[in-house]
Amino acid sequence: MQNKLYTGKCTAYSSEGHGIIKTVDGVIFVYGLFLNEVAKVEVLYKRSGVMYGKVKELLEKSPYRIQPLCKVCTACGGCQFHQLDYKEELKFKKGVVEDALKMIGGISCKVNDTLGMEHPYNYRNKIQMPVGFDKKKNIVSGFYKVKSHEIIPIDECAIEDVRATPIIKKIKELMKSMHIDPYDEDRRTGIIRHILIRTSHYYDELMLTLVTNVDSFPSRNNFVKELTKSCKITTIVQNINKRDTNVILGEQERVLYGKGYIKDKLCGIDFVISSKSFYQTNYLQTEVLYNYAMKSAKLKSSDVVFDAYSGIGTIGLIASKSSKEVISVELEKEAYKNAINNARNNNINNFKAFNDDATQFILEYAKDKSNKIDVLFMDPPRKGSTPEFLNAVKQLSPSRVVYISCNPATLARDLKELINKYEIIDVQPVDLFPRTFHVETVVLMSKVMD
Repeated sequence: MQNKLYTGKCTAYSSEGHGIIKTVDGVIFVYGLFLNEVAKVEVLYKRSGVMYGKVKELLEKSPYRIQPLCKVCTACGGCQFHQLDYKEELKFKKGVVEDALKMIGGISCKVNDTLGMEHPYNYRNKIQMPVGFDKKKNIVSGFYKVKSHEIIPIDECAIEDVRATPIIKKIKELMKSMHIDPYDEDRRTGIIRHILIRTSHYYDELMLTLVTNVDSFPSRNNFVKELTKSCKITTIVQNINKRDTNVILGEQERVLYGKGYIKDKLCGIDFVISSKSFYQTNYLQTEVLYNYAMKSAKLKSSDVVFDAYSGIGTIGLIASKSSKEVISVELEKEAYKNAINNARNNNINNFKAFNDDATQFILEYAKDKSNKIDVLFMDPPRKGSTPEFLNAVKQLSPSRVVYISCNPATLARDLKELINKYEIIDVQPVDLFPRTFHVETVVLMSKVMD
């Protein structure tokens, strides 16, 4: 089956943005093939009964195919839609949410048009690139080729903050001149594994995190001195990861320059961002997302708000301005500490943060019959929530539930657990990740009166 050629027409998309061709031998998912296009396709591999292929020859093009701004989009694989008109991408994302609700949740309801960006490029405030040698022993950085650990060299990424490009270039120059080798994951030798850059939109601040394979390395002080002399960097953190793992960040860190964090302002609230903090990567669309969530919740000054999976407290702190009290629950300890500091720095006193698993916390909270919730905000990870959490929600019976999801499939699964007690009022896709298949969704649910 591998390397076999097929000719077919793209009749639909997978949830991950692959074009779908149906053949006598089964379905082929094809990267970079768009609706109604006809192509010769080569099968690369088969997994779970589905073939995956690449376009060998495009026979009929979509009128919505465009010239991409990214020069390596067909090799990199990090973005699926650089070659598709943006309006068509937004239609795809609405369709993904509709299909998930119907097929997984058994839910038929109106889904609003996706809220997109005016300029869907250079939006990422978090950049993380592996570093390595190419075949000629040149130091390169970029992204891994799809289904491999081969680095596709990238000098400039079309969706990342433009401030990162000269810094990454300077790092590679200094690595070469100071003989600081990149990490070789096969031999487990070398020094620098990844470059991470986080930028602030509101403030002119930038944090560089160097992920290294060693505690210390030669010329480190000179490296930092030269880098900060030629580049505008607020702080530099060294993260040490000696493990043989695909996980980027290690546990141990040290600040090499500056305070070790940066700040950003979102919906009028200042947030401290560390190297490990979860903070949405698209500032402009995050404001769109959170403002929509707040508008949906219709908060009152008497409301008790529960903010589950709260991260550094973004949603809860924004909600605190319009409510009586916010209960914020986050499992990751550093994010929880950031949330406490963010409340303190913004002089917010009606915000209570707890370092706990959201499910365990809400189960205990629900045991006390005097406890109540008026509005629940939940923004779980891609795996979604748990049946135990959702059952506790039904027991506590808040009048409004605002579910913010980054995964339409788990969103649909979880909503299915709630619809016997809650009515879906509004479903709003928001494009936080333009040029990729990812879509964020805000769902407002209202308690059905007994």
